Amino acid sequence: MFGRPRISPVPWHPSPAPKGPDRQPIGEVRRLRVPGTGPEDTLVVGDRLYTGVEDGRILRLTLDGHRIDVVADTSGRPLGLEAYPDGRIVVCDAERGLLLLDPGAGAIQTLVPRGRHGLRICNNSAVAADGTIYFSDSTQRFDLEHYTGDLIEHSGTGRLLRWSPGGDVTVLLDGLHFANGVALAPDESFVVVAQTGSYELTRMWLTGPRAGQSELFGDVLPAFPDNLSVGTDGLLWIAMASLRKTALELTARLPWLRTAIWALPEALHPKPDRIVWARALALSGEVVHDLFGTDDDFFMVTGVREHDGCLYLGSLVSDAIGVIDLPT
Repeated sequence: MFGRPRISPVPWHPSPAPKGPDRQPIGEVRRLRVPGTGPEDTLVVGDRLYTGVEDGRILRLTLDGHRIDVVADTSGRPLGLEAYPDGRIVVCDAERGLLLLDPGAGAIQTLVPRGRHGLRICNNSAVAADGTIYFSDSTQRFDLEHYTGDLIEHSGTGRLLRWSPGGDVTVLLDGLHFANGVALAPDESFVVVAQTGSYELTRMWLTGPRAGQSELFGDVLPAFPDNLSVGTDGLLWIAMASLRKTALELTARLPWLRTAIWALPEALHPKPDRIVWARALALSGEVVHDLFGTDDDFFMVTGVREHDGCLYLGSLVSDAIGVIDLPT
Protein backbone atom coordinates (compact mmCIF):
# COMPACT_ATOMS: atom_id res chain seq x y z
CA MET A 1 0.00 0.00 0.00
CA PHE A 2 2.82 2.37 0.79
CA GLY A 3 6.59 2.24 0.83
CA ARG A 4 9.46 4.49 1.67
CA PRO A 5 8.64 8.18 1.96
CA ARG A 6 9.01 10.37 -1.07
CA ILE A 7 11.35 13.33 -0.90
CA SER A 8 9.33 16.24 -2.22
CA PRO A 9 9.49 19.99 -1.61
CA VAL A 10 7.07 21.42 0.93
CA PRO A 11 6.42 24.99 2.05
CA TRP A 12 7.69 25.53 5.58
CA HIS A 13 6.16 28.13 7.84
CA PRO A 14 7.68 28.85 11.27
CA SER A 15 5.14 28.17 14.00
CA PRO A 16 3.30 31.42 14.73
CA ALA A 17 3.80 32.95 18.14
CA PRO A 18 0.90 32.01 20.43
CA LYS A 19 -1.72 34.71 20.86
CA GLY A 20 -2.52 33.99 24.48
CA PRO A 21 -4.19 37.33 25.33
CA ASP A 22 -6.62 36.92 22.42
CA ARG A 23 -7.47 33.31 23.17
CA GLN A 24 -10.79 32.60 24.85
CA PRO A 25 -11.41 29.65 27.20
CA ILE A 26 -13.49 26.94 25.57
CA GLY A 27 -15.69 26.60 28.65
CA GLU A 28 -17.60 23.46 29.56
CA VAL A 29 -17.72 20.78 26.86
CA ARG A 30 -21.03 18.92 27.05
CA ARG A 31 -21.04 15.46 25.49
CA LEU A 32 -23.73 13.90 23.36
CA ARG A 33 -22.74 10.23 23.50
CA VAL A 34 -23.20 8.25 20.30
CA PRO A 35 -23.33 4.47 19.77
CA GLY A 36 -20.04 4.33 17.90
CA THR A 37 -16.59 5.82 17.59
CA GLY A 38 -15.32 8.77 15.61
CA PRO A 39 -18.22 11.16 14.88
CA GLU A 40 -15.83 13.05 12.61
CA ASP A 41 -18.17 15.81 11.43
CA THR A 42 -21.50 17.31 12.44
CA LEU A 43 -24.37 18.82 10.48
CA VAL A 44 -27.43 20.61 11.86
CA VAL A 45 -30.61 20.40 9.75
CA GLY A 46 -33.62 22.00 11.42
CA ASP A 47 -33.81 20.57 14.93
CA ARG A 48 -31.74 17.49 14.16
CA LEU A 49 -28.01 16.79 14.28
CA TYR A 50 -26.32 14.37 11.88
CA THR A 51 -22.97 12.63 12.14
CA GLY A 52 -21.17 9.57 10.75
CA VAL A 53 -19.18 7.00 12.73
CA GLU A 54 -16.33 4.71 11.81
CA ASP A 55 -18.42 1.59 11.06
CA GLY A 56 -20.27 3.43 8.26
CA ARG A 57 -23.51 4.39 10.00
CA ILE A 58 -25.04 7.85 9.60
CA LEU A 59 -26.76 8.88 12.85
CA ARG A 60 -29.46 11.48 13.48
CA LEU A 61 -29.77 13.00 16.96
CA THR A 62 -32.05 15.48 18.65
CA LEU A 63 -30.05 18.55 19.62
CA ASP A 64 -30.07 17.42 23.24
CA GLY A 65 -28.86 13.95 22.23
CA HIS A 66 -31.77 12.17 23.95
CA ARG A 67 -32.92 10.42 20.81
CA ILE A 68 -30.61 8.78 18.28
CA ASP A 69 -31.70 7.08 15.04
CA VAL A 70 -29.64 5.24 12.44
CA VAL A 71 -30.45 6.89 9.12
CA ALA A 72 -28.27 4.82 6.78
CA ASP A 73 -25.12 2.74 6.47
CA THR A 74 -22.62 3.66 3.77
CA SER A 75 -20.59 0.47 4.31
CA GLY A 76 -17.57 2.76 4.32
CA ARG A 77 -16.12 5.51 6.49
CA PRO A 78 -18.25 8.70 6.39
CA LEU A 79 -16.35 11.92 7.09
CA GLY A 80 -17.70 15.34 6.05
CA LEU A 81 -21.46 16.01 5.88
CA GLU A 82 -23.18 18.92 4.13
CA ALA A 83 -26.78 19.85 3.36
CA TYR A 84 -27.85 19.59 -0.29
CA PRO A 85 -30.43 22.09 -1.63
CA ASP A 86 -33.15 19.44 -2.18
CA GLY A 87 -33.03 18.18 1.43
CA ARG A 88 -30.57 15.36 0.88
CA ILE A 89 -27.16 15.21 2.56
CA VAL A 90 -23.77 15.13 0.84
CA VAL A 91 -21.52 12.53 2.46
CA CYS A 92 -17.77 12.45 1.88
CA ASP A 93 -16.84 8.82 2.49
CA ALA A 94 -13.17 7.87 2.64
CA GLU A 95 -13.91 4.36 1.34
CA ARG A 96 -16.90 4.94 -0.94
CA GLY A 97 -16.36 8.37 -2.46
CA LEU A 98 -18.75 11.31 -2.86
CA LEU A 99 -22.28 10.25 -1.90
CA LEU A 100 -25.75 11.76 -1.70
CA LEU A 101 -28.04 10.50 1.08
CA ASP A 102 -31.84 10.75 1.35
CA PRO A 103 -32.24 10.86 5.15
CA GLY A 104 -35.92 9.99 4.96
CA ALA A 105 -35.60 6.84 2.88
CA GLY A 106 -32.01 5.98 3.78
CA ALA A 107 -31.21 5.68 0.06
CA ILE A 108 -27.63 6.45 -1.00
CA GLN A 109 -26.59 7.66 -4.46
CA THR A 110 -22.95 7.54 -5.49
CA LEU A 111 -21.91 10.68 -7.32
CA VAL A 112 -18.17 9.99 -7.63
CA PRO A 113 -17.04 6.50 -6.57
CA ARG A 114 -13.69 6.04 -4.94
CA GLY A 115 -11.09 5.46 -7.66
CA ARG A 116 -12.88 7.42 -10.38
CA HIS A 117 -11.04 10.61 -11.33
CA GLY A 118 -8.30 9.35 -9.01
CA LEU A 119 -10.44 9.93 -5.90
CA ARG A 120 -8.81 8.29 -2.87
CA ILE A 121 -9.89 10.00 0.38
CA CYS A 122 -13.04 12.07 -0.14
CA ASN A 123 -12.88 14.20 2.99
CA ASN A 124 -15.06 17.33 3.17
CA SER A 125 -17.33 19.40 0.96
CA ALA A 126 -19.23 22.65 0.48
CA VAL A 127 -22.40 23.00 -1.58
CA ALA A 128 -23.53 25.87 -3.81
CA ALA A 129 -27.17 26.94 -4.20
CA ASP A 130 -27.40 25.30 -7.65
CA GLY A 131 -26.20 21.93 -6.29
CA THR A 132 -22.56 22.24 -7.35
CA ILE A 133 -20.34 20.44 -4.83
CA TYR A 134 -16.78 21.45 -4.00
CA PHE A 135 -14.93 18.60 -2.28
CA SER A 136 -11.46 17.61 -1.15
CA ASP A 137 -9.37 14.55 -1.99
CA SER A 138 -6.79 14.47 0.78
CA THR A 139 -3.94 12.45 -0.74
CA GLN A 140 -3.09 10.17 -3.62
CA ARG A 141 -0.63 8.19 -1.50
CA PHE A 142 -2.45 6.83 1.55
CA ASP A 143 -5.73 5.48 2.82
CA LEU A 144 -7.40 7.12 5.81
CA GLU A 145 -6.07 4.65 8.37
CA HIS A 146 -2.53 5.74 7.46
CA TYR A 147 -3.22 9.47 7.15
CA THR A 148 -0.27 10.30 9.43
CA GLY A 149 1.96 8.90 6.68
CA ASP A 150 0.99 11.79 4.44
CA LEU A 151 1.76 14.31 7.17
CA ILE A 152 5.20 12.74 7.60
CA GLU A 153 5.87 12.48 3.89
CA HIS A 154 4.41 15.87 2.90
CA SER A 155 3.36 14.25 -0.37
CA GLY A 156 1.58 17.33 -1.73
CA THR A 157 -0.87 15.15 -3.67
CA GLY A 158 -4.14 16.53 -2.26
CA ARG A 159 -6.73 18.15 -4.50
CA LEU A 160 -9.80 20.38 -4.52
CA LEU A 161 -12.45 19.20 -6.99
CA ARG A 162 -15.83 20.38 -8.25
CA TRP A 163 -18.80 18.15 -9.08
CA SER A 164 -21.44 19.76 -11.30
CA PRO A 165 -25.10 18.62 -11.24
CA GLY A 166 -24.63 17.33 -14.76
CA GLY A 167 -22.03 14.87 -13.45
CA ASP A 168 -18.84 16.57 -14.64
CA VAL A 169 -15.86 16.55 -12.26
CA THR A 170 -13.16 19.22 -12.49
CA VAL A 171 -9.88 19.51 -10.57
CA LEU A 172 -9.65 23.10 -9.35
CA LEU A 173 -6.44 22.86 -7.29
CA ASP A 174 -3.81 20.17 -6.91
CA GLY A 175 -0.47 19.87 -5.13
CA LEU A 176 -2.20 20.43 -1.77
CA HIS A 177 -0.73 19.13 1.49
CA PHE A 178 -3.46 16.83 2.82
CA ALA A 179 -6.50 18.69 1.49
CA ASN A 180 -9.15 18.65 4.18
CA GLY A 181 -11.97 21.04 5.13
CA VAL A 182 -13.87 22.96 2.45
CA ALA A 183 -16.07 26.06 2.85
CA LEU A 184 -17.88 28.31 0.40
CA ALA A 185 -18.38 32.05 0.86
CA PRO A 186 -22.09 32.89 1.34
CA ASP A 187 -22.08 34.87 -1.91
CA GLU A 188 -20.21 31.99 -3.60
CA SER A 189 -17.44 34.33 -4.73
CA PHE A 190 -14.71 32.03 -3.37
CA VAL A 191 -14.08 28.61 -1.91
CA VAL A 192 -11.60 27.83 0.89
CA VAL A 193 -9.78 24.53 1.41
CA ALA A 194 -7.69 23.57 4.44
CA GLN A 195 -4.20 22.16 3.92
CA THR A 196 -3.62 20.16 7.08
CA GLY A 197 -0.02 19.32 6.19
CA SER A 198 1.05 22.94 5.73
CA TYR A 199 -1.12 24.52 8.48
CA GLU A 200 -2.93 26.89 6.18
CA LEU A 201 -6.16 27.73 4.39
CA THR A 202 -6.14 28.39 0.65
CA ARG A 203 -8.77 30.57 -1.00
CA MET A 204 -9.68 30.14 -4.65
CA TRP A 205 -11.71 32.89 -6.28
CA LEU A 206 -14.70 31.69 -8.28
CA THR A 207 -16.07 35.01 -9.57
CA GLY A 208 -14.82 38.50 -10.31
CA PRO A 209 -11.55 39.70 -11.87
CA ARG A 210 -9.47 37.19 -9.86
CA ALA A 211 -11.55 34.14 -10.76
CA GLY A 212 -9.33 31.05 -10.95
CA GLN A 213 -6.58 32.55 -8.78
CA SER A 214 -5.67 31.16 -5.37
CA GLU A 215 -3.99 32.65 -2.29
CA LEU A 216 -3.42 32.18 1.43
CA PHE A 217 -6.59 32.92 3.41
CA GLY A 218 -5.94 34.40 6.84
CA ASP A 219 -2.70 33.70 8.70
CA VAL A 220 -0.69 30.50 8.78
CA LEU A 221 -2.19 28.48 11.63
CA PRO A 222 -0.61 27.30 14.90
CA ALA A 223 -2.36 23.93 14.61
CA PHE A 224 -3.49 21.27 12.15
CA PRO A 225 -6.71 22.52 10.51
CA ASP A 226 -9.38 19.93 9.77
CA ASN A 227 -12.98 20.49 8.65
CA LEU A 228 -14.36 23.94 7.84
CA SER A 229 -17.88 25.34 7.88
CA VAL A 230 -19.65 28.68 7.55
CA GLY A 231 -21.97 29.21 10.52
CA THR A 232 -25.30 30.90 10.90
CA ASP A 233 -23.21 33.77 12.30
CA GLY A 234 -21.59 34.23 8.88
CA LEU A 235 -18.14 33.29 10.17
CA LEU A 236 -15.82 30.65 8.75
CA TRP A 237 -15.15 28.10 11.50
CA ILE A 238 -12.02 25.95 11.63
CA ALA A 239 -11.71 22.70 13.56
CA MET A 240 -8.19 22.74 15.01
CA ALA A 241 -7.31 19.09 15.54
CA SER A 242 -3.93 19.26 17.27
CA LEU A 243 -0.95 21.47 17.97
CA ARG A 244 1.82 21.58 15.41
CA LYS A 245 4.47 18.89 15.96
CA THR A 246 8.18 19.71 16.15
CA ALA A 247 9.18 16.46 14.46
CA LEU A 248 6.91 17.14 11.50
CA GLU A 249 8.10 20.76 11.35
CA LEU A 250 11.64 19.49 10.93
CA THR A 251 10.72 17.09 8.14
CA ALA A 252 9.78 20.07 6.01
CA ARG A 253 13.39 21.32 6.18
CA LEU A 254 15.25 18.04 6.74
CA PRO A 255 13.83 15.47 4.31
CA TRP A 256 16.15 12.73 5.63
CA LEU A 257 14.24 12.91 8.93
CA ARG A 258 11.10 11.65 7.15
CA THR A 259 12.80 8.32 6.60
CA ALA A 260 13.77 8.09 10.28
CA ILE A 261 10.24 8.83 11.52
CA TRP A 262 8.76 6.55 8.87
CA ALA A 263 10.87 3.66 10.15
CA LEU A 264 9.31 3.93 13.61
CA PRO A 265 6.33 1.69 14.47
CA GLU A 266 3.08 3.53 13.77
CA ALA A 267 2.34 3.56 17.52
CA LEU A 268 5.33 5.91 17.89
CA HIS A 269 4.23 8.35 15.18
CA PRO A 270 3.17 11.82 16.45
CA LYS A 271 -0.22 11.72 18.22
CA PRO A 272 -2.91 14.38 18.61
CA ASP A 273 -2.89 16.52 21.74
CA ARG A 274 -5.74 16.31 24.24
CA ILE A 275 -7.03 19.76 23.42
CA VAL A 276 -10.31 21.28 22.26
CA TRP A 277 -9.75 24.13 19.80
CA ALA A 278 -11.97 25.98 17.35
CA ARG A 279 -11.23 29.25 15.57
CA ALA A 280 -13.57 31.54 13.62
CA LEU A 281 -12.53 33.94 10.89
CA ALA A 282 -14.39 36.80 9.30
CA LEU A 283 -14.67 36.48 5.55
CA SER A 284 -11.88 39.07 5.37
CA GLY A 285 -9.60 36.51 7.07
CA GLU A 286 -9.40 38.21 10.48
CA VAL A 287 -9.71 36.13 13.67
CA VAL A 288 -13.01 36.72 15.49
CA HIS A 289 -13.04 33.81 17.97
CA ASP A 290 -10.16 31.64 19.18
CA LEU A 291 -11.61 29.12 21.63
CA PHE A 292 -9.15 26.82 23.38
CA GLY A 293 -9.16 24.34 26.24
CA THR A 294 -7.91 20.94 27.37
CA ASP A 295 -9.94 17.81 28.00
CA ASP A 296 -8.83 14.24 28.68
CA ASP A 297 -12.11 12.70 27.49
CA PHE A 298 -12.96 14.73 24.38
CA PHE A 299 -10.21 15.90 22.05
CA MET A 300 -8.95 15.97 18.44
CA VAL A 301 -11.67 18.27 17.10
CA THR A 302 -12.15 17.38 13.44
CA GLY A 303 -15.53 19.00 12.76
CA VAL A 304 -17.13 22.25 13.91
CA ARG A 305 -20.63 23.55 13.24
CA GLU A 306 -22.05 26.80 14.66
CA HIS A 307 -25.80 26.83 15.20
CA ASP A 308 -27.88 29.20 17.30
CA GLY A 309 -25.04 30.27 19.58
CA CYS A 310 -23.61 26.78 20.11
CA LEU A 311 -20.74 24.88 18.57
CA TYR A 312 -21.23 21.20 17.75
CA LEU A 313 -17.83 19.52 17.59
CA GLY A 314 -16.88 16.28 15.87
CA SER A 315 -13.91 14.11 16.80
CA LEU A 316 -12.09 11.36 14.95
CA VAL A 317 -11.30 9.50 18.19
CA SER A 318 -14.16 10.19 20.63
CA ASP A 319 -17.46 8.38 21.24
CA ALA A 320 -19.36 11.66 21.61
CA ILE A 321 -20.18 14.95 19.93
CA GLY A 322 -18.95 17.92 21.94
CA VAL A 323 -21.19 20.94 22.49
CA ILE A 324 -20.06 24.32 23.81
CA ASP A 325 -21.78 27.69 24.21
CA LEU A 326 -20.24 30.60 22.38
CA PRO A 327 -19.11 33.50 24.56
CA THR A 328 -21.52 36.39 24.41
